[in-house]
Amino acid sequence: MDEQQHIARCIETIDTYRGGYFNDRPWLREAFGSVSRAHFVPERVWWPERDEDGLFPLLDRTTEPERWLDAVYTPRIALITQIEDGKISTQDGPARSNAFTSSISCAAVVVQMLHHLDPQPGDNVLEIGTGTGYNAALLAARTGASHLTTVEIDPVTAERARTALHARGVSAPTVVVADGEDGYPARAPYDRLISTACVQEIPPAWLEQMRPGGTILTPIATPFGDDALALLVADGHGHARGRLVAAVSFMRVRSQRERRPWRELGWPRLPDFELAAGPDGQNVRQR
Repeated sequence: MDEQQHIARCIETIDTYRGGYFNDRPWLREAFGSVSRAHFVPERVWWPERDEDGLFPLLDRTTEPERWLDAVYTPRIALITQIEDGKISTQDGPARSNAFTSSISCAAVVVQMLHHLDPQPGDNVLEIGTGTGYNAALLAARTGASHLTTVEIDPVTAERARTALHARGVSAPTVVVADGEDGYPARAPYDRLISTACVQEIPPAWLEQMRPGGTILTPIATPFGDDALALLVADGHGHARGRLVAAVSFMRVRSQRERRPWRELGWPRLPDFELAAGPDGQNVRQR
């Protein structure tokens, strides 16, 4: 099976998911079908589930091209590109550590996030967490590359993404090596901000760099086992309000890896919820 067949099958599978992330987003279907995900995946990556030997298998495009390509287009699998901030190399082979610090997000979640972000042509967009550059390529296909700024904290990862983007002819995005929590004030204000790294607390810089009515989409840590995808609307004066639209799982931004008390982060305690159940179902709400 060639890459276009893999892409078509991946799209067909995502179409079966509840909500249909390509629904009413024809631009997203077109971009997903035309931008090679395989182009942005490193030749050697780790599969994120342990093998029978307790190790995370290494997938090598050179030695197992079919297996590698199949993994690239498995809709609900994120492929690991970095462990322990680069202390463990793919040259070391299968990995024991599960301290994943960078990946290419699974295709289904990439599509889901871009569906919720809903960027428009010409929008000034800030992406936090360049990673492989694949998400940036999809965004550039929609907004125009010159309207996109993407920030990556790891210089090696940023350079690899920049090279991959240029090789695909996407040469205009501004790729910045910096701490994404600081945003990028030089090109603010932004119409849309998307983070592919999870936070416990929304960084103030993100709020300050948004236009009134601008959209922020980010994974946020929750006390309920999963992260949640937060979709917020900014007021342009350092505040934003919104809702949680999906359960997800993402790696943390570096400075927010240490857990903080949930109450300190504005979450209610479990005793603050009440559950009502009856013949028509149940309802959980905050007291």
